Amino acid sequence: MFWADKIAADAVGYQVVNDSKTPSGRVHVGSLRGVVIHDVIYRALKHAGKPVKFLYGVDDYDALDTVPKYLDQEKFKPYLGFPLCNVPSPGDGASDYAKYFIGEFFEIFEYLGIKPETYFLRDLYRSGKLNSHIDTFLKNAHLVREAYKEVSKADRPNNWYPFQVICENCGKIATTVTTDYNGSEVFYTCNPDATDYTKGCGHSGWVSPFNGNGKLPWKVEWVAKWDVVGVTIEMAGKDHSQKGGSRDVANAICRKVLNKQPPFHSPYEFILVNGTKMSSSKGVGSSAREIADLLPPELLRFLMLRTQPRTVINFAPNYETVTRLFRDYDTLINKYQANSADLTEELMPLFYAQLGDEVKPFQPFDFSTLISLLQVPRLNIQDEVVQRSPQPLNEYDQFIVNQRIASAQKWLQDYADEEEKLVLYLEQVPEKANDLNEEQVAYLQKLMENLQNISNWDAEELQTLIFSTTKELGIQQAIAFKALYLSFLNKERGPKAGGLFSYLEKSFVISRLQDVVNLNQSKAQI
Repeated sequence: MFWADKIAADAVGYQVVNDSKTPSGRVHVGSLRGVVIHDVIYRALKHAGKPVKFLYGVDDYDALDTVPKYLDQEKFKPYLGFPLCNVPSPGDGASDYAKYFIGEFFEIFEYLGIKPETYFLRDLYRSGKLNSHIDTFLKNAHLVREAYKEVSKADRPNNWYPFQVICENCGKIATTVTTDYNGSEVFYTCNPDATDYTKGCGHSGWVSPFNGNGKLPWKVEWVAKWDVVGVTIEMAGKDHSQKGGSRDVANAICRKVLNKQPPFHSPYEFILVNGTKMSSSKGVGSSAREIADLLPPELLRFLMLRTQPRTVINFAPNYETVTRLFRDYDTLINKYQANSADLTEELMPLFYAQLGDEVKPFQPFDFSTLISLLQVPRLNIQDEVVQRSPQPLNEYDQFIVNQRIASAQKWLQDYADEEEKLVLYLEQVPEKANDLNEEQVAYLQKLMENLQNISNWDAEELQTLIFSTTKELGIQQAIAFKALYLSFLNKERGPKAGGLFSYLEKSFVISRLQDVVNLNQSKAQI
């Protein structure tokens, strides 16, 4: 059984699936993994006929702790330590910093067919919905301290209270320390040395903790949020899920202070880019927006779902990774059609990758072939696709092809290394093809003769002939292929030679091979 379907099968009663994000900067594709996982759990519950709601919270009362490198440092450094919702927006179209960055993320939700009910922590605090929980945790600060000590071995002083005031003098929330509570007000100090990234102003005084004047520390806030919005299922990343980590602390607080069971939880692994964990504030990795611009929505969802949640995804948008992603997706599409739409466990990642509740079959067209075709000069890509498709394309087939052409163009423009780009020399023999050895020239001569007799000018048959000619002459494949690539691309490596030839006219390929043979033979006679 697919992992999400198992969660759904075990769930009893009304379910509230929740996920959240601190919009500290441009949101990276790594953050989408949690979103898609929670969305799939929600869909699995609906699929199982269970009553369910999907919520997504914006933790916009968290402090700005780093100015991302892509923002104006001088403009935003004065706001370090402020609640994100109290920091100015970096651009037009949003009232503040938090809404600016989460707005872009929500656009990607829509792109991926993800439609949770959203809420902002500022609203929960300012409306008073968290007041009773703030009061409960302040009155039971000793129990909160005990939970930290027992679970994570973190000592809190006896006068530490789980609340951070927004300083009335400087507006910072990260620098304030609460040391007393009289039932209606807390006493706080804006400590100059509270953090290593900004200074507190030294102000102190009594203030009400209610109606948005401050926030609970996030592990305590997590518990309050569960209770206020009724969360029953919330997964967490591996960093929060380790023994004695954030989730264990929150679970202990939930049981110890509220006397309630925490929501169902299971950890999920990170998405890495070339082995680097993604960070919103540091600008490491590819943004969710950039990857959404590269991949069709079903492929982006599939990227998250073809791997079990507890397995790391190491994603880098290079040729090998991207073409394999499309190929794996197409393999499941073909299996789905061959199975007469029977959804086996193997096909469930394909089912949950869809924007809707059904898999719509189509005639796959190889993505790597599109990348190559787009680089052939004077070639009409649409006509070429039609000619190469085994069956006539229907309207949906054409929609998918157009989607993939756009993705291939984007990949070539933004991600392809020079070595991965196909630069065909159509007008003249490449310079490096003038210095082939005798064995290579003999191979090109024999291949040219064999190509003249080939009946079907398609990639597979051409590739077979290219290989069989190396065996016929007993030449090493690497040496033979080097001669081919130098003759057409002026470099030693390239795409499958059979595919490359299939993009070109037969007469041109034979003529080019003849020219290369003649040039090298003439040079040998001098």
